Amino acid sequence: MADNHLNREFDASAPNQKWVGDITYLWTASGWMYLAVVLDLFSRKVVGWQLSATPDTALILAALNQAVILRQVTASTGLLFHSDQGCQYTSHAYQDRLTELGIKASMSRRANCWDNAVMERFFRSLKVEAISREHYQTADELTWAVKKYIHFYNTKRLHSVIGAKTPNQFEQLFLKQA
Repeated sequence: MADNHLNREFDASAPNQKWVGDITYLWTASGWMYLAVVLDLFSRKVVGWQLSATPDTALILAALNQAVILRQVTASTGLLFHSDQGCQYTSHAYQDRLTELGIKASMSRRANCWDNAVMERFFRSLKVEAISREHYQTADELTWAVKKYIHFYNTKRLHSVIGAKTPNQFEQLFLKQA
């Protein structure tokens, strides 16, 4: 188990400095589905996500690997990844993957959702703004809805913490200034 290196410092001065991740559950008529998401704290952008019928380590590894590929993270990036202490995040396979990538692990204190508040807020937004309004029959329907919401979230939804911009706009402005 890792220490809480993030320590509720939810701001980052550049992309790929601090990521947060977690899993939530979503209902379909076919049963529960589990969504793992990785957010970049710099822009609040969703940089990785995966849905699965099982909330296992393979699910979070798939979300992490998607984010690593998208963001071209290397061992020299100096990235901090924060999560809760769920068994998926404390697993040897996951911790070994973080080490292999040169990513420093950080974990919330036990039973303290405020330590990962940005991630919890994303899940609330997803459920209130998109998912809870509908009744999904299949995993495919839910996957489409999640994909549509994440696209909206990254490209159209304004965030007050980043100056009433979308995550994509905020990152583009940063890159122009860099």
